[in-house]
Amino acid sequence: MSSLVDRIERYLKELLDKNPKGVIELQRNELAGLFECAPSQINYVLSTRFSLHRGYIVESRRGGGGFIKLIKLPLLSLDVVCRLLLEELGGEVSQQVGEGLIDRLYEDGLLTAREASLLRKLIHRDTLQLELPERDYLRARILRVALLEVIKDEIPWNKD
Repeated sequence: MSSLVDRIERYLKELLDKNPKGVIELQRNELAGLFECAPSQINYVLSTRFSLHRGYIVESRRGGGGFIKLIKLPLLSLDVVCRLLLEELGGEVSQQVGEGLIDRLYEDGLLTAREASLLRKLIHRDTLQLELPERDYLRARILRVALLEVIKDEIPWNKD
């Protein structure tokens, strides 16, 4: 049986997928009532599963039932992925940010389930048994090299 957090995340993603613009607006209390949980649990899901590094913007307003606007940012093009690889993964990457990026690339079809799973294992703190910040530097390097390898056939300047 999946956890409450997983069920709420799945529900919100289904709603986003049904909306062609990738935008939904909800009342926090209504959502909490639907899942029979406290509004703070909805906040937890939004902050951990729908963060900016996972490709989402959450607009929230307290009071009056707690209005929530959830926006799925489009992964505009391969150019954006390449820029992400060069800029975002240039220095240190935490496990949370790395996994968020992997999840988003998987959701958008740029990684297979197997590739995503393998990358998650490679960047996990149990695999990279180093102290910080070396662990985050190595994680960034691994992600950059692995993701460039995965998408190299799609890069326009790589075609002959």
